[in-house]
Amino acid sequence: MHRDAPKEIIYHRIGHTLEVAWPDARFDLPAELLRVFSPSAEVRGHSEQERILQTGKKHVGIKTIDAVGNYAIRITFDDGHNSGIYAWDYLYDLGMNQTERWQNYLADLKQANASRLPKIPLGQWQPGKP
Repeated sequence: MHRDAPKEIIYHRIGHTLEVAWPDARFDLPAELLRVFSPSAEVRGHSEQERILQTGKKHVGIKTIDAVGNYAIRITFDDGHNSGIYAWDYLYDLGMNQTERWQNYLADLKQANASRLPKIPLGQWQPGKP
C-alpha cells in the first residue's frame, strides 16, 4: 500500500508524542514507541530474528523531524539515534497496531529482564542524592 502524506504532523514536547493525522485516522505516537520500533537496520536488523531490543528509552524525546522527499520523515531523537526513515505507510501501521506492538515490547522487556528506564552510569549516582 502507498499512503499519501499526512495532513498534519505535530510534535508535543511536553508529552513526548508525535501527532500524525490523515483524513481517515489520527494517531498520537509516543516518542518511546517510535524509537524502539525505529525502522533503521541498527534496531530492526535484516530480519525479525536480528531485531535488537531497545532498553532505557522511557524518557526519550525528539530533537528534529525532517522531510525525506514526499514519502517519509527522518526523526532525530535526543539520545542521538537518527538513522530510521519513517515512511507514511510505516507510521500509519505503527498507529493502527500501537497497542499490540506496545504489549509485545513490554513482554520482550520482561523476558529479557530489561527496563524502559535509562541506566545511571556508574560514578554519577550517590546514595541519598536524587
